[in-house]
Amino acid sequence: MKALLSAALIAISLSPSVLAQDTTKIDARINAAHAVLHELLNTPDKGIPLDIASKATCVLVVPSFKKGAFVFGGEYGQGVATCRTSRGGWSAPAFIQLEGASFGFQIGGQSTDLVLVGMNHHAMDDLLKDKAKLGGDIAVAAGPVGRDSQASTTELANAEFLTYSRSKGLFAGIDLNGDVVHQNTSDTEKVYGQDVPYAKILAGGVPTPPAAAHFVATVNELFRRGVTHKATGK
Repeated sequence: MKALLSAALIAISLSPSVLAQDTTKIDARINAAHAVLHELLNTPDKGIPLDIASKATCVLVVPSFKKGAFVFGGEYGQGVATCRTSRGGWSAPAFIQLEGASFGFQIGGQSTDLVLVGMNHHAMDDLLKDKAKLGGDIAVAAGPVGRDSQASTTELANAEFLTYSRSKGLFAGIDLNGDVVHQNTSDTEKVYGQDVPYAKILAGGVPTPPAAAHFVATVNELFRRGVTHKATGK
């Protein structure tokens, strides 16, 4: 009887409807990350500076982070990341988790969107470390805001990632020192069919799933606008 029940549960867990439901949640997260970046493109004077966008090597987006959800063990800090590849394009999304955020939201409080922008070639290497600690394994700093702002201070210039938050439609730099970022292997398996290594995904070793094409395209557009602004001043 127990064997039959176990077999039934396995069959249910692998059924197309359950798998579709799992993928739907991930697709919704990708869509939310895309929406955050799309708003950045529409509000350049209040978002990530174009000078910084032009230097981006990786972009991580964690939509709707909520400290209360972390306390209760729910959807606490899950998002997507993409990095510039050696071919000049942007990689398929890697799925990440962010743990230990401590920026003051109360249990059940308002959620915020997080955006982390990699600023040099070390950013991806450090991102690949197992459970990399922001501010420890990875140098981070709260990023400046505004179309023409620049990362001119020593702290900002030395940061591997500049960090931003969005709450009520407003973007601001945010201190994420002490937080830990690592690969979400469960989402990786659901989307790519197996636990593809983080490094392979971010290096461009797998094709971008159709459901994530708009997210990657928007990251590329943000980067392109930054490069154009740097070259022409427009």
